[in-house]
Amino acid sequence: MERTATSKSQLFHYFPGGKEELLLAVARHEASRVLDDQQPELGTLTSWSAWRAWRDKVVARYREQGMNCPLYTAVSQIGRTTEGAQAVVAGLIEQWQAELATGIRHMQGVGEMDTGLDADRSAAALVAAVQGGVMIFLSTGGLTHLEAALDQSLAHLRGPGGPGETGGPGGPGGPTRA
Repeated sequence: MERTATSKSQLFHYFPGGKEELLLAVARHEASRVLDDQQPELGTLTSWSAWRAWRDKVVARYREQGMNCPLYTAVSQIGRTTEGAQAVVAGLIEQWQAELATGIRHMQGVGEMDTGLDADRSAAALVAAVQGGVMIFLSTGGLTHLEAALDQSLAHLRGPGGPGETGGPGGPGGPTRA
């Protein structure tokens, strides 16, 4: 409040529910930033080069953000098991998964991914891979696990014998299909 020269009465005017309501607003804002920071790549997963660009953008976001996760901080202060915090996180995961599933379905439709893949489950696994990699990053400061999780997830989506199986999506031997 000191930094913004905001009084308690001003805060309670906009957030009559108090601290929890304020923290939920912060959490909603940070959750939307998670997805906004992945655009436009997340919304245009229509080629292997687009998937590569999305992967690189995710890694770059966490590299730039460092070990400080504003969403995690806000949700932790509210309490991860509160209804409001769970709703914010569930909404983020649901929207993120839906965007990835849309990209998978597009790639299946143009013959670049196996139509036998369950797009929703594959997208759920991809979100879990990112989140697991991020949690390890927040604990260790190293991005190796996040990069490996993304690379292996994308290799699974490409399928056996798919392009770029010998290297990460952004590295040597990466996908050549555009």
